[in-house]
Amino acid sequence: MRMVRATLVAAIAAAVQFASPALLLAQEVGKPALMIEIDGAIGPATSRYVKEALTTAGERRAHVVILRLNTPGGLATSMREIIADVLGSSVPIIGYVAPPGAHAASAGTYILFATHIAAMAPGTNLGAATPVQIGGPLPGLPGSAPDKDGKDKKGDAQQPALKDTMAAKATNDAVALIRSLAELRGRNADWAEKAVREAASLSASAALQMNVIDLVARNPTELLQLIDGRTVELAGGDKRQLATKGLTIERLDPGWLIRLLSVITNPNVAFILLTVGIYGLIFEFSNPGAIAPGVIGTICLLLGLYALNMLPINYTGLALLLLGIAFLVVEIFNPTVVLGLGGVAAFLLGAAMLFKIEGPGYRLSWTVIIIMAAMIFSLTVLVLGSLWRARKNPARVGVQAMRGLPAEVLDWSGSEGHVFTHGERWQAHGTEVLAPGETVEVADIRDLTLVVRRRSPRTASGGGV
Repeated sequence: MRMVRATLVAAIAAAVQFASPALLLAQEVGKPALMIEIDGAIGPATSRYVKEALTTAGERRAHVVILRLNTPGGLATSMREIIADVLGSSVPIIGYVAPPGAHAASAGTYILFATHIAAMAPGTNLGAATPVQIGGPLPGLPGSAPDKDGKDKKGDAQQPALKDTMAAKATNDAVALIRSLAELRGRNADWAEKAVREAASLSASAALQMNVIDLVARNPTELLQLIDGRTVELAGGDKRQLATKGLTIERLDPGWLIRLLSVITNPNVAFILLTVGIYGLIFEFSNPGAIAPGVIGTICLLLGLYALNMLPINYTGLALLLLGIAFLVVEIFNPTVVLGLGGVAAFLLGAAMLFKIEGPGYRLSWTVIIIMAAMIFSLTVLVLGSLWRARKNPARVGVQAMRGLPAEVLDWSGSEGHVFTHGERWQAHGTEVLAPGETVEVADIRDLTLVVRRRSPRTASGGGV
């Protein structure tokens, strides 16, 4: 009996031993290789898209995630959020600059350095990672523009010391970040620093030779074959050997909410939404019951404020923008030339100062600013013209509109009676004795009683007022 049990145990152990590789292979084949794509400027919508995609990859136990990059850069805050998600991911992230002709510039270079494996397609490039908010290389740093004598422009009197200090802080912070990422992944940290300080760039083949990236692949399928068998280190020090050969690639597209966020966080769209929203509410308050301007204005204003909350804005610029609109509104109800011109000037200055950082793809277009300012100024002039014409026209309602109107006497007794004018029967009073059927004119109104008098020969011949 013991021999039978021993034989069964040995048979089961052998079956498990031979079945384990097959089971593991089946499990690996069942795991997909997910692809997420960053095309265009990196902003709040991009960081949210990457975060949700990596969460989905973790839930679906994806074997790898291919992060395809084609970007000119973007906002530093969004870039850092993406880097944090990549570093904390439980799924290996393969950075891939593609298709041919694509680039991973500025913020894209930092993200590529953060990925577990960095790859590029032929005909692509990366680099130029200088922080855009400092406006270029610093005086005295490598890569600063030489003067006509071939020397660096050190101590340029036109550069305030405070601006230089802030620029140096931004550059040093960026250098520390990209060096730490390069050292973490075992890549060329010296060139990474050069990409920040000198805005250096590299082609795919040069990047491979200088140990900036890990490999060059012509397409995602070849990429999966080349990384098969490589070992990567995930968050927490866990190491995983990749088995990617033959995996099915599934693309994760952003949802409608992220697409909407991508549209409204465009500085030009946010600026237009904010302006339209404010004027929509102004029209609603000046004409209660119109409904449509109020509804549209409220929606646009809320979307504009949400977009501004996601973007790095300058509150001084926002205050000037709102002040300019307020001046133009006051100009409509109390016409003065000074308020109108001041409102336009404040609006233009506020729009120009609205955003702190003009990253790639996040610049407020002067064309949009001028068009919106021209539309607001034209609207103000149109309303002012209408008010001026209304003031010059005779009154159509009230006491002034009734004065001088002809009236037919219906009945009269002493100094009182009734007359018919303006399509209505009125009680009337006068100092003259009048007869029914006689035509008189309205001189005044007192407590809903018309004061009438006989029409003068000039008024009667002129046909009335």
